[in-house]
Amino acid sequence: GCHVYRVRPVVPCSQTDTLPDNCKDGKAAAMQHMLVAADRYGVDRLRLLCERKLSEAIDVETVSTTLALAEQHHCSQLRGACIRFMASPDMLGPVMLTDGFKHLVASCPLILKEVLDEVSRIWRDKSS
Repeated sequence: GCHVYRVRPVVPCSQTDTLPDNCKDGKAAAMQHMLVAADRYGVDRLRLLCERKLSEAIDVETVSTTLALAEQHHCSQLRGACIRFMASPDMLGPVMLTDGFKHLVASCPLILKEVLDEVSRIWRDKSS
């Protein structure tokens, strides 16, 4: 059914292109919930805004769960940002040690090919 507590914050955001206070200041979990609601209710501008904000907040601990979310909700911008972050030479090792990465491998094993393709592209670009 429709959850009013999730819909209520989506309406003003969709009209102003701003996020509510609980989604500001890098609160990734709140932004992730807002992204899910925006996707569920077809509020594309808000979904894109959430994608952009989540892309800016990616770190070693959140990148795997954010990528799984992007995959589930067909968020191509966010997905690309996560893959590029994971594939960067300084980040891949630390990311692979996280529980989120282990869960990502178990739940979305095909995404690894894309991460490795990006790693390969980065290495090719460095050597040319």
